[in-house]
Amino acid sequence: MECPHLGSSVCIAPDSAKFPQGSPSSWCCSVCRSNKSPWVCLTCSSVHCGRYVNGHAKKHYEDAQIPMTNHKKTEKQEKVQHTVCMDCSSYSTYCYRCDDFVVNDTKLGLVQKVREHLQNLENSAFTSDRHRKRKLLENSSLNSKLLKVNGSTTALCATGLRNLGNTCFMNAILQSLSNIQQFCCYFKELPAVELRNGKTAGRRTYHTRSQGDNNVSLVEEFRKTLCALWQGSQTAFSPESLFYVVWKIMPNFRGYQQQDAHEFMRYLLDHLHLELQGGFNGVSRSVILQENSNLSASNKCCINGASTVVTAIFGGILQNEVNCLICGTESRKFDPFLDLSLDIPSQFRNKRSKNQESGPMCTLRDCLRSFTDLEELDETELYMCHKCKKKQKSTKKFWIQKLPKVLCLHLKRFHWTAYLRNKVDTYVEFPLRGLDMKCYLLEPENSGPESCLYDLVAVVVHHGSGVGSGHYTAYAAHEGRWFHFNDSTVTLTDEETVGKAKAYILFYVERQARPGADKL
Repeated sequence: MECPHLGSSVCIAPDSAKFPQGSPSSWCCSVCRSNKSPWVCLTCSSVHCGRYVNGHAKKHYEDAQIPMTNHKKTEKQEKVQHTVCMDCSSYSTYCYRCDDFVVNDTKLGLVQKVREHLQNLENSAFTSDRHRKRKLLENSSLNSKLLKVNGSTTALCATGLRNLGNTCFMNAILQSLSNIQQFCCYFKELPAVELRNGKTAGRRTYHTRSQGDNNVSLVEEFRKTLCALWQGSQTAFSPESLFYVVWKIMPNFRGYQQQDAHEFMRYLLDHLHLELQGGFNGVSRSVILQENSNLSASNKCCINGASTVVTAIFGGILQNEVNCLICGTESRKFDPFLDLSLDIPSQFRNKRSKNQESGPMCTLRDCLRSFTDLEELDETELYMCHKCKKKQKSTKKFWIQKLPKVLCLHLKRFHWTAYLRNKVDTYVEFPLRGLDMKCYLLEPENSGPESCLYDLVAVVVHHGSGVGSGHYTAYAAHEGRWFHFNDSTVTLTDEETVGKAKAYILFYVERQARPGADKL
């Protein structure tokens, strides 16, 4: 929004010596000393934490307004308001009086000058620290081994995502999707959409609460975020614009409380699918999809209308068979899916560690078998038999009629007991390569020898005890190497570490035909 308070609130010199030392993104709150979400006041250059840490930036503004509310405002008080501050990580500007992000500047361009100065400070801090980090990386035997490719050492090319306030659930999903190459490449190859025009054209776009829904594009912001990753930048990317679009079109995710990563992934894919069904610069995106030679018509699965890259990559089909136990009538229904949610069998729920000796180990095959095994429906799920003309006891069984190109498996770790949603902390053993899905197919004889084999590409992990708390991270494979994504921190890791993770969401990619496949 265009803020009218910049002239009276932006008073510091762009290169003020009052700024703290070091990297702006690591500055500490002057009250609580937290280095999470630092904001600098553009009136006095003091640094405080954001409202979703301890809220000292907002309190700084509120304390400055007390004399103005109790006494007649003087000319000096009117000029010094402490209402505008800047995020030291993303360099976006916020006005507390407008209660919104700011897109305009002062007549002298002071906001942009402060922004450029903070960026220079960040770059200087990074340059001075880069040599030390490089030495540490080279001295690490693990990293040196992992970085060795074709006899030469390559640089760490992964980019982290800044946590905007309990947004680790979003970061873990974005990093996982960014490593599904066919899906990611489609979005990165889309042409850019210019969302702003007129006097603000060419400026960086900050989506604010005052903008209408017609001014935002989830596909565009998702595209920008994917383009920012894997470009070799050592500075973490802030997905701020994407997060505000999420706020606009997904009301369930407004605010900064912890969210369920699986729920977010489903909402994200569903909304990308719906938007992709619309137009793109006057050209239907479904037409663009049809022209993509890598996504043939035989690989498409339509969900809610025309096929898009979402359904072409993640779309599969289930056959749901229900049999009446009284008359034997069989009912069949075909349901499209983007992911499969698997229960962890109750007999394994006390097995919390891979190395724990007591009891059998739960495997991904156990979860898949539990999903597809014949099940007798209980009294609360009686089937309405059309032949018996009433609800009867019945059995249910799932078959996979069509496998997707990317198989997304969600392990149901959260369940309701009385008034609480508890976490199932059971370790589930899963293969990193060669997951064989042939035995779960409706017609396995019609599938080729390699078409049912899948290799792991990404894992989302929830750390903590509850869905509304804890922390999400992700492991993902990129060009033969495994990375651990923990918000802004990205580290190289190995297959053994990945295999020990207590997976929440698993992403498997269909294996291309090649000899010597290991099977589950």
